[in-house]
Amino acid sequence: MIRHLFACAALVIFSLGCKEKKLFEKLSSDRTNIHFNNAISDNDTLNVINLENIYNGGGVGIGDFNNDGLQDIYFTGNNVPCKLYLNKGNFSFQDITDSAGVGGEGKWCRGVAVVDINNDGWPDIFVCATLLRDPEKRKNILYINQGKQADGIPRFKDMSAEYGFTGTSHTTMAAFFDYDNDGDLDLYLVTNELRKEDLASHFRPIIKDGSHFSTDHLYRNDWNDSLKHPVFTDVSKQAGILQEGYGHAVAITDINKDGWKDIYVSDDFLSNDLLWINNHDGTFTEQLGKYFKHTSANSMGNEVEDVNNDGLMDVIVLDMSPEDNYRKKMMANSSSYQTYQNSDFYGYEYQYVRNTLQINQGPTVGPNDSIGTPIFSDIAFYSGISETDWSWTPMVVDFDNDGYRDIIITNGFPKDVTDHDFMAFHQQAINVASKRFILDQIPEVRISNYAFRNNHNLKFTNETDAWGIRQEGFSNGAAYADFDNDGDLDYVVNNINGEAYVYKNTLNDNEKHPNYLQVKCEGDSPNVGGIGAWIELHYNHGKQQVYENTPFRGYLSTIQNMAHFGLDSISSVDSVIIKWPNGKSQLLQNVKANQLLVVKQSDAKDDYTFSHPAVATNSLFKEISDSLGLHVIQQEHDFLDFNIQRLIPHKLSEYGPGLAVADINGDGLDDVAMGGAFGYSTKFLIQQKDGRFQVRNLEKDTTSSKITEDMGILLFDADNDGDNDLYVSSGSYEFDSGSQNLRDKLLINDGKGNFVEDNSALPIILASKSCVRAADFDRDGDLDLFVAGRVQPSRYPKAVSSFIFRNDSKDGKIKFTDVTSSVAPSLVNLGLACDAIWTDFDNDGWTDLIIAGEWMPVTFLKNDHGTLKDVTAATGVQNQKGWWSSITAGDFDNDGDIDYVVGNLGENSFYRASDNEPVRIYAKDFDKNGSYDALLSVYIPDQHLNGGIRKEFPAQDRDLEIKQMIEMRRKFVSYKSYASATFDKLLSKEQLKDALILTANYFPTALLRNMGNGKFQLEAMPMQMQLSCIYGMVVDDFDGDGNLDIVVNGNDYGTEVTVGRYDAFNGLFLKGDGTGSFKPQTILQSGINIPGNGRALVSLRNPSGKCLLMASQNRGALKLFEAKDNATCASLAPNDMFATVKLKNGKTRKEEFYYGSSFLSQSGRFLRINDQAESVEVTDSKGAKRKLK
Repeated sequence: MIRHLFACAALVIFSLGCKEKKLFEKLSSDRTNIHFNNAISDNDTLNVINLENIYNGGGVGIGDFNNDGLQDIYFTGNNVPCKLYLNKGNFSFQDITDSAGVGGEGKWCRGVAVVDINNDGWPDIFVCATLLRDPEKRKNILYINQGKQADGIPRFKDMSAEYGFTGTSHTTMAAFFDYDNDGDLDLYLVTNELRKEDLASHFRPIIKDGSHFSTDHLYRNDWNDSLKHPVFTDVSKQAGILQEGYGHAVAITDINKDGWKDIYVSDDFLSNDLLWINNHDGTFTEQLGKYFKHTSANSMGNEVEDVNNDGLMDVIVLDMSPEDNYRKKMMANSSSYQTYQNSDFYGYEYQYVRNTLQINQGPTVGPNDSIGTPIFSDIAFYSGISETDWSWTPMVVDFDNDGYRDIIITNGFPKDVTDHDFMAFHQQAINVASKRFILDQIPEVRISNYAFRNNHNLKFTNETDAWGIRQEGFSNGAAYADFDNDGDLDYVVNNINGEAYVYKNTLNDNEKHPNYLQVKCEGDSPNVGGIGAWIELHYNHGKQQVYENTPFRGYLSTIQNMAHFGLDSISSVDSVIIKWPNGKSQLLQNVKANQLLVVKQSDAKDDYTFSHPAVATNSLFKEISDSLGLHVIQQEHDFLDFNIQRLIPHKLSEYGPGLAVADINGDGLDDVAMGGAFGYSTKFLIQQKDGRFQVRNLEKDTTSSKITEDMGILLFDADNDGDNDLYVSSGSYEFDSGSQNLRDKLLINDGKGNFVEDNSALPIILASKSCVRAADFDRDGDLDLFVAGRVQPSRYPKAVSSFIFRNDSKDGKIKFTDVTSSVAPSLVNLGLACDAIWTDFDNDGWTDLIIAGEWMPVTFLKNDHGTLKDVTAATGVQNQKGWWSSITAGDFDNDGDIDYVVGNLGENSFYRASDNEPVRIYAKDFDKNGSYDALLSVYIPDQHLNGGIRKEFPAQDRDLEIKQMIEMRRKFVSYKSYASATFDKLLSKEQLKDALILTANYFPTALLRNMGNGKFQLEAMPMQMQLSCIYGMVVDDFDGDGNLDIVVNGNDYGTEVTVGRYDAFNGLFLKGDGTGSFKPQTILQSGINIPGNGRALVSLRNPSGKCLLMASQNRGALKLFEAKDNATCASLAPNDMFATVKLKNGKTRKEEFYYGSSFLSQSGRFLRINDQAESVEVTDSKGAKRKLK
């Protein structure tokens, strides 16, 4: 059913009446007279084994070639002639190919670009040629439109050579644009040539000198006075277009908004996508890795559009990951962590086999408020468009005119050479069977195209059926246009071995329909199509839409050269702004909807500039790492957990470094302890009077003495002598349980920052741990400890115990006693604890304990006068089991009790869970070979031939299962048998007997709202918090509005390769509103930019009392940020428990003080007070109160 947002009853009735009517009507070829079929018949020489690119298809070119106001269609043919159809109205077309002279000259034609290159008012056609061995057959074609003749049919003349196009590279697509800002249109040509000897999918050094045969070309437009038309000059080398790539598509966009067009190229196989940034001097620099953290691997078509209406251009790139289990298992590439290592070694950016939707996060902010380039985050998993099989063209435009751009994706491949069973057969049969017999064994990928409706929240709904798009075939190039000029967009598809699809959009067939506005740019010569113009719409109290005017989009195709904006119920647009490439702009106000608005460059009189401020003066934080000379990078050996257990979902050996803040040397300044990995020292960052940090190692001889890997770091006064001692918990997955490498350390401070280990103070617990937290849980005046058990090495996800160490120190002898079994027996074999917080969640004056962990609910232990009792079952959130990673606290709704934010996996992952479709893990030594097997399952659709019903399937592919359990090779002798097997077919009932089976049914990071009486309500945090894993968090009122905010650190690079790194996070500032809701701020607004493998996050004070935030990144640099607000920082006593803050708005907030809060993080013990506070009263552990304000 067509979605609508109208308020009026008439439209509600209309919408309800459309239940049976599809958004698109597929018109028959008898109706349209379009019988084009890109038919390809293979033979012994012309086949996919010899020519892998044979089925890459053809494109669609849209243009009004006879200037009658109706859009015509040009199809490129591979092994058949190209075709040109004139639009005669009412979706009736006339084949004029022969008379027009545009049949393709017998070449293997791929992409098509429609442009008026000689500025005579008649659209010309540029056709890309490829594949064939004869170089003459690979020369591209430029058909110059000679105008409409007496019979009403336009004639074309091939003038390729006269215009300078004599190259013979294998060209995929062309895009015309003005790269040098001289007013005329230059040309970028995408190249894709495969040679058997090149081994395109094997790691090797990247060729960046232009010598590789598959390197793109840039042509400069040079006007020739004698010829009275341009001649194009290949300037690739002098422009720096020198890096190889197996190109499929190109998008032209000003990605950094500096007024100069940049180039994004999607490349296949191992070659990285390319982002050519315009240097303003006729040259380009490849900077993909600066803007994007990863890309699609087999990148096909692409689109650059603003999908969330924030005014920033986003990037969509398609790949070939199937949605259904059968196809997924039949084509899955066997993964290896060595892929990551090879990428690093050879300098490749990370790539994953799936679609990517790269959301533009806006400009970054660097040291000292410097504004940098934009950074992008892939959210395709979150958006629901990551897997659409063997995909080619993304068309991103508002098909239902509701104000947000939708996506239609083409699919299919006639011969699936990636099918694992065929690949195995081919290896055996290559020397004994005929080529014909081998070719006949290759399965088809006959898949429907996909249609996705934009839900306005960066999520998309699959509307393939509802929109009438479902039709199985082999679709490649596609384009949209308003063929009947009715204000909705129609859709055309070029198919292999099938007639082209022509879809009529029925939206505006109804009397009541959503509104729209179409804008056509008429530029000055020599760019009469206004290519490169920027269009903005502003309406409805701050809403906006933008469009960058370029028709060369998707894959191999050219759309109608106009901007289309759906407006839903908006009948008038407040303003339309057009910024032309020559630096002129125009403003149109109160523009009526439902029209084609023609704007002319000659009417643009106002000057505009793309210059941006160099400094972010209004951000909340300033990064000061460089200015203070803080250049500390965490080092760690890259241990391969997957060599121990092949099927675990992520590594457990790279969670550091933890950070802890306190005064170490007694000078009154906050210092920092930073955990060290195995073989690397624990570090102290001693703050100096000038605010800089002196870095020194705890261990003098790291090589011989540092046999542990630090996890939890805690600075606290263990012996009540007035200085801060150091507890370091040991963990990781590198050591066996019982190993001395897992021994914790307690180091006693002499008051001057010199530490000596007390070997007798702690119980000996040789287990892999995570955090350590301190509190006086028994109220005897000293600090006791909670130590979290993280994992049993080699036995993930087998439950481990966590511990309570009671402080029994007296008479100068330090002693901690393990009292777990007596005071907190529920901690025995609790699970995989990641984080914990001591907090009085029921406001009874006794400090309770909350624990977050993997495959478990958030666990609540109520302190009953020194005994900790598990009350999780009574909290109301006991059934939500996640991969909880972090917990922090605050009275976010200003009601006097403490709420909690609990970090989780998030929703931007292959792993998706719900009550009805949980993620499960089955663990046991199933094959009795001495290794602990852990098999994950997920719910995904069955093969489409079985109706696509969602069932429980193994999460990993057959090859990985076999590496973990060799018996799987005997049980599933073919890939097909494994691909057809639901999870219950993997293990026998006998094997499952006594197996550990754990579930996770909730992955969003969430707010635990305290409802009182021990009850909590779980509420998902905003979308931006769901885009990656959450680790370090700091809570405070950083913007001075009286409400608690949250700063967050996250990401996890330790994932298995097929899922890919969780890297969408760049740190985040969440502005609280005092009701428990939060508004995420951009990097530019907050100044927080932590782009790496984020871990701990802590707050501390500089010598002048300003609040600082320090963030750690695994195998990355520490980052230090200074808050710009004017809050004062009040020091706290060691036994201070909480403050009661009465606000000027009449509300009262409770603020607790912690010895550790959020993942491996311990912030300084101080209270920030701003002018929103009317009064502040602190209460200590004995109940004594004192006023701070």
